[in-house]
Amino acid sequence: MKPQQFNLFWLIPLILSSLLISLTAESKPKTVTLYAKTPKGFIKAKIKNETFEELACYIAIDGHKKKFRLLGQTESQWFTATDKHFNHTNFSTWCDYIDLYPQYKKYKQG
Repeated sequence: MKPQQFNLFWLIPLILSSLLISLTAESKPKTVTLYAKTPKGFIKAKIKNETFEELACYIAIDGHKKKFRLLGQTESQWFTATDKHFNHTNFSTWCDYIDLYPQYKKYKQG
């Protein structure tokens, strides 16, 4: 029995489409969330923008969300928890390109 030849007609579009999907899936901006403790023992967090683009961001803890804009290559201010029982896992952070979220343009810079 003759082995079936693989058809290149189907292989090239398959490779190109998988490459396109993988590139668009990795389009989130590069940010780093930093944590520290205050001298009084409260946990605090801030976001560092490692891109050159302006970002729309928020930091939330215990249902309280602070929304702000973050310019390229800058860090936000520190946001401090109000209870010593909170730790770094209680913070929620998010950032994305501000062009995708124009409603964030009304918020102050981080």
